[in-house]
Amino acid sequence: MLVLGRKKGESLLIGDDIEITILEASGDTVKIGITAPKQVSVLRKELYNAVEHTNKDAFQAGISLEELTLQMKKIRKAPNEDAKGE
Repeated sequence: MLVLGRKKGESLLIGDDIEITILEASGDTVKIGITAPKQVSVLRKELYNAVEHTNKDAFQAGISLEELTLQMKKIRKAPNEDAKGE
């Protein structure tokens, strides 16, 4: 891990096309700006971890293809049934 000290307004570069700029520092919070190409995914790590955890839970749930198909049919039917009842 590379550890750098930066002040407000200072930047660092990752490769040729990713720039991270310190926008504000207050207490133990730092606001950063990230400039990167559109094809580069930028996610907060806690969001990435939450999605990964949810995906693992879903995989371990062991739902069968038949059950999944049945649930999808129910979801697709639901809006049509609501519209008929109005």
